[in-house]
Amino acid sequence: MNATTAPRTGPAAPAPAASRPASRPAPRRTLRPGRIVLVGVVTLAALYFLLPVYWLVIAATKSNASLYGSFGLWFDAPRLLDNLGRVFSYGGHIYPRWALNSLLYAGVGAVLATLLSAAAGFALAKYRFRGREAVFKFVLAGVLLPSTALALPLYLMFSKIGLTDTYWGVLIPSVVSPFGVYLCRIYAESAVPDTVLEAARVDGAGEERIFFTVVLRLMTPALVTVFLFQFVHIWNNYFLPLVMLSEDDKYPITLGLVTWQQAADRVPELTQYTIGGAFVSVIPLAVAMLVLQRYWRTGLTEGSVKE
Repeated sequence: MNATTAPRTGPAAPAPAASRPASRPAPRRTLRPGRIVLVGVVTLAALYFLLPVYWLVIAATKSNASLYGSFGLWFDAPRLLDNLGRVFSYGGHIYPRWALNSLLYAGVGAVLATLLSAAAGFALAKYRFRGREAVFKFVLAGVLLPSTALALPLYLMFSKIGLTDTYWGVLIPSVVSPFGVYLCRIYAESAVPDTVLEAARVDGAGEERIFFTVVLRLMTPALVTVFLFQFVHIWNNYFLPLVMLSEDDKYPITLGLVTWQQAADRVPELTQYTIGGAFVSVIPLAVAMLVLQRYWRTGLTEGSVKE
């Protein structure tokens, strides 16, 4: 073999610099007018909703005199723990009783309303029976009715059976959520496959076992949404307890704080106690939102990737 035709066994020669592909600079993101307007609107909305909460946090740290004699959006000799201690001890420790009542009404009512909505929504979505659409339209009509319009008829009905001025008078109406039934039916139609139900029936599972072991797990994002909506609705409900209850030891926080505010003309320090009580009443709602939001994220991403 000639030297001129012998193959090269050494490393390949580098390519000329002129033949190398030039690295392209990263494209610059241009700020579109629509994006700027959207960010501005979202920022204004966030300020609109967060500014009252920020003021509440600041006001809860002030004395009764500092509420009107200092700048409302900044601290002035903070005394949060002292104020909260006075809130919890005033009136023979009535505020902790109101807080427990609110947890009872909102917690138990939201759990029962979620289970009832899940069962009704699943039945309307997956079972075929006569009058199903009529029942669903009746539920939609209940969504359109404001809860305040039903308070007086409920009072007249409960007074006949002796449930006024009792915990049941507030708790029983709280377990019915027409919006929850509507949401659970819409979600069950798309999130609960018929093939899964048929497979469970073939394996010998009864309808109750299918509902509690299969359906509830598949509907978790919708159930969390219903629970939060109902929990916030019951926690902030004012008119129904006002109509149903007469003894202050059964009041929820909303009704109890209104009684303090109305008595602030005679007892000036109740103004600060009302603000401190409102600050404490926001904490359970914020905790529930932060703890349960991950279930929303899980539900939003389910089914987004095709196999």
